Amino acid sequence: MHEFNGFGCHGENRSPMLAWQDIPAGTEYFAITVYDPDAPTGSGWWHWQIINIPKDVLQIAQDAGNSDQSQQPKGAIQIRNDYGIYGFGGACPPVGDGKHRYQFTVYALPNKLDISKDTSAAMVGFMLKANAIASSTIEALYGRNQ
Repeated sequence: MHEFNGFGCHGENRSPMLAWQDIPAGTEYFAITVYDPDAPTGSGWWHWQIINIPKDVLQIAQDAGNSDQSQQPKGAIQIRNDYGIYGFGGACPPVGDGKHRYQFTVYALPNKLDISKDTSAAMVGFMLKANAIASSTIEALYGRNQ
């Protein structure tokens, strides 16, 4: 269901439902990233970056990362990922490359990030780390044998 549909993978490319709680004081916005540090690129692989999620949104529905943006929270911006799409790109590690780590991180932010959907993933990562009040990460493992 969450696997990418392309690059030899045949999934539905749906982002998972995510929820968070215990919001730090001063939070006005959230951002979510999904990153694979094990991708054989030398720089990892950004699967999803969605920013400027309003503070009253404490969960996102499954498939909120759909590239048609119909499910994303109002006012949020999905950044172009390393697949080249504006939305979620599911897991699709190379066959036989072992299990990859998929790091889902929610950031609490004091202000809206003033960046566009075409900002590079590295710059978004920099802006998130430079501005976050707090963050929390969960990690999923996925590999393909054939």
